[in-house]
Amino acid sequence: MVRRGPNLRDVAARAGVSMRTVSNVVNDAPYVAAPTRARVQRAIDELGYRPNLAARQLRSGRRDVVSLVVPEVDSPYFSELAARFVRAAEARGWLLRIEQTDGNPDRERQMLEGRYGQDVDGVVFSPWAMSPQELSRSSSAPPVVMLGERSALGVVDHVAVDNVAAAEAATGHLLRRGRRRIAAIGLQPHLSNQTAVQRQEGHRRALAAAGLPADPALEVAVQRLHRADGAEAVRRMLTPGLAVDALFCFTDQLALGAMRVLADQGLRVPDDVAVVGFDGIEDGAYSVPRLTTIAPDKDALAARALDCLAERMVDRTLPGRDVVVPHGLVVRESS
Repeated sequence: MVRRGPNLRDVAARAGVSMRTVSNVVNDAPYVAAPTRARVQRAIDELGYRPNLAARQLRSGRRDVVSLVVPEVDSPYFSELAARFVRAAEARGWLLRIEQTDGNPDRERQMLEGRYGQDVDGVVFSPWAMSPQELSRSSSAPPVVMLGERSALGVVDHVAVDNVAAAEAATGHLLRRGRRRIAAIGLQPHLSNQTAVQRQEGHRRALAAAGLPADPALEVAVQRLHRADGAEAVRRMLTPGLAVDALFCFTDQLALGAMRVLADQGLRVPDDVAVVGFDGIEDGAYSVPRLTTIAPDKDALAARALDCLAERMVDRTLPGRDVVVPHGLVVRESS
């Protein structure tokens, strides 16, 4: 005799609710009271119930598959973020597919406008190369939620940290430490992405609040946001003997590369040059010295992005929303 697994009726009996209520919880309906949802979920976990995904997909017309599209899977920031998205998607009963664009504009357009548009129910997308105007004109088949790129046109949801406020906090911290020659490393004028522009704005605001002018010689562009780019940027600054007493790097990877070159040049961090990064990646907690950083709440970023995506999959006529997630300044040895 083949023993059947637990079914919807078994879960309803264990939780003391109707089968419809169990179905609503399984299908993530928004109108189930939190205590009831918790009781049903506990019964599901105790019984080891697994929904019939094929039947559910047939009823709803959905596959329960979503894509996370990022520039670089091997970037520590994006890999850590992807892990949060995997867990948050699993909690909803969704399968998450992760795709990489390398910041290539053609690849971004393909990912957004149809390469996988027939296979997924929604896309969380972190663009580097596409402009806000292109994003607004996109005829994307699945619903889309943006990360890290403000559309400014109100046509899609956008979930991100407040880059201006976060950068202002980073530079403000260095100013309070008595630093006055603070270089900003990470401008990317060759990209349409607004993140670097916003972090530059926050950096300049902190300087202005302290009565200091922005020095273009201390605002350094990079091609990419890797350790090697941070190292090369600091070499360029030090070659003409440019005096700096602090670095605000727009990513932790840039900061780690910068600290390597400072050490090679016999400069001590933070005694000679203080350093602050951005992203809160795990590597920074184990560098020598440990890196001060702006740490976005990655769990909140994943949860809120998927919340928006779930709502947009139900009602695609919703106006675009800007959702800001928390960040914190984590002060460590480098500053």
